[in-house]
Amino acid sequence: MTRRQLLSMIGYAAGASVMYQSMTSLGYAAESPYRSGKKLQGAPKKGSSVVVLGAGLAGMVAALELRDAGYKVKILEYQDRAGGRNWSWYGGTEYTELGGEKQVCEFDEGLYLNPGPWRIPYHHYAVLEYCKRLNVKLEPFIQMNFNAYLHAQNAFDGKPQRYAHVVSDFRGGISELLAKAVNTDKLDMPVTDEDKEILLAALKNHGALNDEYKYVKSLDTSARRGYAKAPGGGLNARPEPSEPINFKELIDSRVWANMDVHFLEEFQNTMFQPVGGMGKIGEAFHRELKDLIQLNAQVVEIKQDDNGVTISYKDRNGGEEVKTETADWCVCTLPLSVLSQIPMNVDRKMQDAINAVPYAPAVKVGTQYKRRFWEEDEQIYGGISYTDLPITQISYPSDNMFSSGKGVLLNGYVFGVDAVQFSAMPPKERIAKALEYSAQIHPQIKEEAENSMAMAWSRVPWTLGCFGIWTDRKREEHYDNLCRMDGRIVLAGEHASYIPAWMEGAMLSGLAAIEQLHEKAMAQ
Repeated sequence: MTRRQLLSMIGYAAGASVMYQSMTSLGYAAESPYRSGKKLQGAPKKGSSVVVLGAGLAGMVAALELRDAGYKVKILEYQDRAGGRNWSWYGGTEYTELGGEKQVCEFDEGLYLNPGPWRIPYHHYAVLEYCKRLNVKLEPFIQMNFNAYLHAQNAFDGKPQRYAHVVSDFRGGISELLAKAVNTDKLDMPVTDEDKEILLAALKNHGALNDEYKYVKSLDTSARRGYAKAPGGGLNARPEPSEPINFKELIDSRVWANMDVHFLEEFQNTMFQPVGGMGKIGEAFHRELKDLIQLNAQVVEIKQDDNGVTISYKDRNGGEEVKTETADWCVCTLPLSVLSQIPMNVDRKMQDAINAVPYAPAVKVGTQYKRRFWEEDEQIYGGISYTDLPITQISYPSDNMFSSGKGVLLNGYVFGVDAVQFSAMPPKERIAKALEYSAQIHPQIKEEAENSMAMAWSRVPWTLGCFGIWTDRKREEHYDNLCRMDGRIVLAGEHASYIPAWMEGAMLSGLAAIEQLHEKAMAQ
């Protein structure tokens, strides 16, 4: 067995995080360097103009850089606010979805729900850079909490298990199995005795194994998973070890299915959130660009010729009159689900790409509670609990901890077929169903819930879905045609990135789009 085969075996059996640690022990792993973004170089022809369609983050970051480079910029936005899916709901926020169902947020002052993006990874450099540039104050977002829960309906009598118990006992059991595998005569050269010794030491440390490479009840294992009686002071201070979950029972439970989500690069610490709600980013861009933005502008047609572009739109507050905006160039950031329904004279390959990408029907439900019972009763401060119920997760607020007031939980983030079913319900039914599921993890929810809001993204008129869904085959066939500038029109948005559903993808696509535009403008 070669080192590569051994590491592959570890990866298949125990997951990427264990394989990475083993690679590090053998000196193979390294961090990737940071690459800074580029600014537009040179100046366009005097008076060169750009119309940007959509005041989401892709459109506003493009408009900001184009303006600073000397272009004359105009943004047309469908909504009565800027920010797109970068949005926070506060008390008094009104929202009407397709079908006419209207919700009015009743949260207390200072409380909010992010119906769209809700966290920023540390390596999303563009988002962090523009937050700093626009003075958007950030605070830590707690993604992984060892005291949060992992839950499966048919395991442990339906009782949620603390993340610390599951992750400690799972990696202990896996490490014990791998130690047995490494410690047999079946692993011949070129896995050397030195390799074997290093890996056994790494596995013993990783899994809190004893000298016989077994994962058993001990103070060492309890230092990972928690004690039956925690160490204290005085005469009765001696800690008592806790009993690990039987490894076969743990494997059969499948609660580990969501255990490693925190180790995916996009969810790794440190993560951040704007103080006061994710929508503060969109608000900051709006303040910077307010003189360039026309709100309530519903685009109905996009035309281009050799001389420029003409955008036809209706003022959503002014009847059926069709108005026009002309410019030399166009950056279009409209979601493909909407753009596919708007006449636009572009190459067939770009139009096929626009038509090829469906959008996810995700649903979010958030509820205000009379008290912060997750902190007071269960000592959960921030983080996320995961479940195999349709709600998939419950997220706990990372701000205002230890306050005696109320709080808002994200009671569910629903995907796939479950999201389709939730979207078919009126908002009140969505909320009731989410609370019913959430109460299987936190029974206090039945008594403590006060008021809720529900977002079904497939019923949002200006996006018709949460984010673009690519497959490898569709990317191979359509992605370049989608992103490549066609005449005087270039597309941007999270759908025009390899980071869909994230603000970083939207911003990077906006920056990439204006590089193409600027290069073409300078060539002319």
